[in-house]
Amino acid sequence: MGNFHDEIPSFLISWIQKQEVFWVATSPLSADGHVNVSTKGLKGTFHIIDSKRVWYEDLTGSGVETISHLRENGRITVLFNAFEGPPRIARLFGRGFVHEFGTPEYNELLPPDLRKPGSRAVIIIDVEKVGTSCGYGVPFFEFKGHRDTYYNVASRFEQADLAAQQEDTIKSADIDSFPQKGLRHYFLSHNSSSIDGLVGLTVAHETPRACNIIVKEKSQIGRLSTSLAKRLGMDGSNDLSKILDLRFLAGTIMGLVLATLYSRMFTVLKC
Repeated sequence: MGNFHDEIPSFLISWIQKQEVFWVATSPLSADGHVNVSTKGLKGTFHIIDSKRVWYEDLTGSGVETISHLRENGRITVLFNAFEGPPRIARLFGRGFVHEFGTPEYNELLPPDLRKPGSRAVIIIDVEKVGTSCGYGVPFFEFKGHRDTYYNVASRFEQADLAAQQEDTIKSADIDSFPQKGLRHYFLSHNSSSIDGLVGLTVAHETPRACNIIVKEKSQIGRLSTSLAKRLGMDGSNDLSKILDLRFLAGTIMGLVLATLYSRMFTVLKC
């Protein structure tokens, strides 16, 4: 038998924060409109402010149904399932608000150094009712890890925008001014309206890219190699001898890193 609460019970908060995946459901007001259910799940995107308010970082997808529906009527339900341990289903019923990438409200929650590649909006939800039920029909599933495909692809899209921005080839907020393999172009071509014609993203494409969203995806070895290369005057040169020197330098750095890891591994084993 299901139970209902006016806010998120304390015992649910810690449980929700451990979940690796959740779903959001929204719908347009039109009787002919399409009801939408979207899976969300990358680690660190869902946040609980308090028992009455939550938010999640909305990552770019092939559609924009949730954002469009929230703009029109604000209704949203968030669903969590237990796939291990005691069975449980929890639904957060509430009103959602959209704050696009680049707006003051977005930046307050997600400054550039915290924003994930591909992030397009923050969805804030005022929780009006919480429903829990048994979840006996939900099977057990073993969590193996999150896919890294999304961030790899999104980083390439962000990099295309950043390159065009640094080369000063973006002259306007028009779609033709953005690189076709960039995120800003994708916002306008795929995320500007829902499948029912409701308004989607409106300003995210106008926001310049911050360098650190790309830099933080690089490995420490890559940053170290680049830094040393610049100090030795080998950056930006096509001279073969310098390129070979840089490769030798990278190999040396890799060897040092592996040796350090090897040493640490034996230290752990001795403990």
